[in-house]
Amino acid sequence: MGSPLVDRAYVRLLDDRLSEVFYHNHGKDLSEDIETLFNVKSSDKAWEELFGMGDIPDFSEMIGTISYNSVYPGYHTKIEHKEYANGIQVTRKLIDDDRYDVIEGMAGRLGNAARRSKEKLGARAFGYAFSTAFDFMTAEENVSLCSNSHTTKAAGISTSSGFDNYTVSAFSPVAVEAARIQGNQFKSDIGERLDMNFDTLIIPDELSEDGWNLISATGQVNSDTNNLNWHKGKYRLLVYKRLSDIDTNNWFMVDYQAMKDNLYWYNRMASEFMNTTDFDTMIRKYAAYYRCSYGHKDWRWIIGNEVT
Repeated sequence: MGSPLVDRAYVRLLDDRLSEVFYHNHGKDLSEDIETLFNVKSSDKAWEELFGMGDIPDFSEMIGTISYNSVYPGYHTKIEHKEYANGIQVTRKLIDDDRYDVIEGMAGRLGNAARRSKEKLGARAFGYAFSTAFDFMTAEENVSLCSNSHTTKAAGISTSSGFDNYTVSAFSPVAVEAARIQGNQFKSDIGERLDMNFDTLIIPDELSEDGWNLISATGQVNSDTNNLNWHKGKYRLLVYKRLSDIDTNNWFMVDYQAMKDNLYWYNRMASEFMNTTDFDTMIRKYAAYYRCSYGHKDWRWIIGNEVT
């Protein structure tokens, strides 16, 4: 538990000689991306459970009677919310003697810390897309979001193609086109081709220039030919700066609408702010609390590139 803020540490706040008191963040916090990337939902339960339903096979010629087909169940996913909290303590003496009214204002900055903490959680959905160590999920399929080992419960269906959304290619025009084609080969649980629209690139800050060149250059990038750039204007570019804190080379291609349909962020309890005074010590306590979770119900919206 952190120690209370005391007047000895903040003695300069107790007189009138200072021209200015400021916080040591000279720029804005990083952008808030949860609303952009996730389908944000409210939850009124301790956990959320998702269950997939399989596709219906093709029609066959009717010769006398109807042929009835099997429909296989999909996978079950459980997403359990976790609790998060933060707080500061301040002595009554420091609050009373603060000549600049900044100590109690510091408590309001818990809201900034709450937003930042949630955004860092959200970035893990992509930053650790190659791991089965999920933060909130228990997934019956038991493979990572981006994997070359996705499976199906449908009998007799080959998963040798159309069930792979993982590559190891560094970001380049050739790799982007290969990822687009790979995504367009996605198949349903019964092996039927799906109509995908991989229209968005999600990259760390370190790939910003490469990404901009890819979608903006008139001619082919890094080429001496005069051929037109196939990629120009083809993709939406999302520079996800928080990815850089996890890996500076990994990048993702997504079908944006399918992502919003499949990637969930749950707010179980919105951020709550409270304060109280301890009667015996007269220490003022400020605290904030929230509950949240995230997870995905299916993987057929993303190609993940884990670059070694």
